[in-house]
This record gives sequence, structure tokens and C-alpha cells, in this order.
Amino acid sequence: MSVKTNKSFAKRLTVSKYGKIMARGTGRNHFNAKESRRSQLAKNRSVNFNISNKDKARFL
Repeated sequence: MSVKTNKSFAKRLTVSKYGKIMARGTGRNHFNAKESRRSQLAKNRSVNFNISNKDKARFL
């Protein structure tokens, strides 16, 4: 029997064109209305998500 993908974890991540795993940046949940537009747009970018090969095999 094979190991299943953890779907709730996998939905939070995307794989880039060159195989990097990207995730949502931190600090984006609330209190963003008073932020400058520049910092709002900076938070909109995805960040590189470092994960070990063992965990990658387990969760993805």
C-alpha cells in the first residue's frame, strides 16, 4: 500500500517552473489596511519553502 499525499499541506504549496517549492509569506492575515501599498505588494509574493527530502516524500 502506498503512502497518501497530505492534501491539506499540499494545497498550501506550489511548485515553481524549476522545481522550487513556494509557499505563502508570513504576516498576511490581518492589520494590512494601514500598511503602505509597497509593503502590501511585497507580502503578496510567495517565498521559498525549505523542506527536507524526507519530509517532501512524506507530505507531498
